[in-house]
Amino acid sequence: MRWHQFKNTVGGLLLLIVVSLVPLSTTGFAQELGGIKPGKWVFGFRAGFTPLTQQLSEGTSTSIGPLVNFQAMYSLNTWFLVGMMLEWERHSVSVEQPDVDLGHQDTVSVLPTIEIRPGRSGPLSPYVNMSFGVNVNSFGEDTAVRISPSNTFAWRLGWGTDYQLSERFALNVEWAYKRNDGHTTGTGGQNNDWNASSFGFLFGGKMFF
Repeated sequence: MRWHQFKNTVGGLLLLIVVSLVPLSTTGFAQELGGIKPGKWVFGFRAGFTPLTQQLSEGTSTSIGPLVNFQAMYSLNTWFLVGMMLEWERHSVSVEQPDVDLGHQDTVSVLPTIEIRPGRSGPLSPYVNMSFGVNVNSFGEDTAVRISPSNTFAWRLGWGTDYQLSERFALNVEWAYKRNDGHTTGTGGQNNDWNASSFGFLFGGKMFF
């Protein structure tokens, strides 16, 4: 039942993001191709929450965790930006049968990023971004069981929109998928069934210089 309610909540948030990406006026969008001026620096700070896309490992349960994201981007022209993201997330992990807390996994993702802004409608600037980098994973144990997750290849795909309040500041909402599929070593040997890929829901602000 809780999983059904969670899916409904996620569906509603996805619908909200999709609606925010649709320009309020088709005419206005056509008149403003390109969503940013060239030569602009963009610095963002966003926070939110992140559920895993699947069970972390067989027989385990994970919490919906906190998510923090820092971003620095530079616009090469009116629609294309390059830069870097730094993202942190944490998930509590427990065994389902019997119910025992194992600890928590932390992931720090270092993500070189490209971003495309096709246009702008009034204060809204929708975009899509893609990142490739590395997930640095660590585990804090609450039991004698030792768990050491591997660092993994990171691939992230995000969709979002900025709502410009002024020339230098915008509110931001973004939804993203991030791949984090690896293995663990420790007590009991190697476990190849360890997938911490996640969805991220971010809310925050951006500064333009």
